[in-house]
Amino acid sequence: MNDSPTIGILSDTHGLLRPEVEKALAGCDRILHAGDIGDRHLLERLQCIAPTVAVRGNMDTGAWSRALAVQEMVTIGGLFFLILHDRQRLDLEAAGAGIDVIVSGHTHQPEIFKKAGVTYINPGSAGHRRLAYPVSIALLDIKNGQALPRIVEIEP
Repeated sequence: MNDSPTIGILSDTHGLLRPEVEKALAGCDRILHAGDIGDRHLLERLQCIAPTVAVRGNMDTGAWSRALAVQEMVTIGGLFFLILHDRQRLDLEAAGAGIDVIVSGHTHQPEIFKKAGVTYINPGSAGHRRLAYPVSIALLDIKNGQALPRIVEIEP
């Protein structure tokens, strides 16, 4: 992995991996999927783009999804990421645990904010459009040890 990796972050695909999403993820060094994947074949397609870490969402059922953890922790570019589907189920104090970035989904509403030094990212829904929310993902660049996330709206 290079010194300034780019991470593609998505959630709530619900079995739909749009070609526009695949194109937006091209060139990423890693992909994080925050659950409600919908289909194991979707994860296989993501793995063809970049190494992928995924967690199980509340709508991920069946034998294939039991192999996925409810939350994962991974270090990328010197930053510690916690990935889970529903941020409301977070059962620890992130800053005190040394977590740099929390990635979640579930609400289908894209959001990035920082609290107590921790960056929180919900990429929104990369799958089916819900309510008036955009179809979106997040891209995160790591430069000089800093997480630089942005929401990318996808035009289907």
